[in-house]
Amino acid sequence: MSNEFLEPSSENGGLHRSLSNRHLQLIAIGGAIGTGLFMGSGKTISLAGPSILFIYGLIGVMVFFVMRALGELLLSNLNYKSFIDLSTDLIGPWAGYFVGWTYWLCWVTIGIADLSAIIYYLEFFNGGESFTPMGGLLISTVAILFVLGLNLVTVKLFGEMEFWFAMVKITAIIVLIAVGLWMIFTGFTNAAGTTASVSNLWTHGGMFPKGLDGFLAGFQIAIFAFVGVELVGTTAAETQDPKRNLPKAINSIPIRIIIFYVLALFVVMCVTPWDQINPKVSPFVNIFSQAGIASAAIIMNLVVLSSVMSSMNSGVFSTSRMLFGLSGEKQAPKFFAKLSKVAVPANALLFSALCIFLGAVVQFVYKVQTGSNDEVTAFTLATTLSTILFICVWMMIMWSYINYRKRSPELHAQSNFKLPGGVFTCWVVIAFFSATIYFLALDETTFESLKVSPLWLLILAIGYYLFYRPKHVQK
Repeated sequence: MSNEFLEPSSENGGLHRSLSNRHLQLIAIGGAIGTGLFMGSGKTISLAGPSILFIYGLIGVMVFFVMRALGELLLSNLNYKSFIDLSTDLIGPWAGYFVGWTYWLCWVTIGIADLSAIIYYLEFFNGGESFTPMGGLLISTVAILFVLGLNLVTVKLFGEMEFWFAMVKITAIIVLIAVGLWMIFTGFTNAAGTTASVSNLWTHGGMFPKGLDGFLAGFQIAIFAFVGVELVGTTAAETQDPKRNLPKAINSIPIRIIIFYVLALFVVMCVTPWDQINPKVSPFVNIFSQAGIASAAIIMNLVVLSSVMSSMNSGVFSTSRMLFGLSGEKQAPKFFAKLSKVAVPANALLFSALCIFLGAVVQFVYKVQTGSNDEVTAFTLATTLSTILFICVWMMIMWSYINYRKRSPELHAQSNFKLPGGVFTCWVVIAFFSATIYFLALDETTFESLKVSPLWLLILAIGYYLFYRPKHVQK
């Protein structure tokens, strides 16, 4: 592993440790709380009903175990700067190559999906009218340039902007919960004559109104809501006092996410029974509208827009750090390892932004040729592919942990931040996410993305054996 790459100080060619504990926690929360909740919760509720509460809780627990495994690995060797380092060291060079490039594609894909979401939500301010293909491309260009500008300045500015982006989302959720609880406790009755009550959870077909099939279908969208929480793993090299701040962030983030998701959706379904929720309308807008807040739609659309920008902001940051790490391991071109004067991997940032922009161009060409401006379908296909790849990365982290326990039992014994359940927990998590991939095959739309995903594995294999492996063998 390159010594130059592992240096923690920018004076030696490495990254600045500029992110504080509050930056670290809000970056991961901001990356995970986004369109999956604001844009996808209505459809998820329509598929699974109240059982969605169990789904979010279960996924949250599994993601927490992934984070604990990742935390123990990162703290066992502070030379680990990202998933690339630990997977390369604990599994092999091919694993670092796979994880780095796959995680990069995950966030590039999400960036492209976010552009579709930005255009979709801006249509509200365009009188509900769809933008022309050229209008959509111009909006995408401005969004990419804005996020690129934030990331190019300094790491600290990125952290500060992401902190405030996340605060907007968290505040909106807290207000939703407060308004919803007020409606429940006061027995609020909506225009349809339904009274807000906790009993609405089980008086409309029970907690599992659509049976096992509905319960499993809920995983297809809910799992996407948690992607991004592992951003802590990509900020490790730029975190102040990682031994203190990483455990704090990891222990608190999954708990907060479960509260934000489970409690928010609990309130939503108590106020409006699940079978009366329109899957095409955000339940957040619906609650505020019922409460008599006339500007609810405007407020929530602005919140969602900031949420999508936050996701893009986190994604561009993450992809650039992956390319920086891959270059340090000679798994990507050398120029990606070059840092700017403010210790930012500028070349990697520009390349990732360019790839997201090319995705926007492809969408533009598709719209022109087909005459379609359907942003929702494009968003669904992109996010499903991204979710599949994220699951692969999470399972690689667990595999790395299993090898770490075999190779370095003494490091585990010395650790003050152990994964509860150890290796057994790893196998449980791997089995759970393997089953989740199977659940994705049950839906026609998500199955389309599942069928495409092996193509990426083929591309990676060709790239590894043609370009990287020969260099590695020659060392």
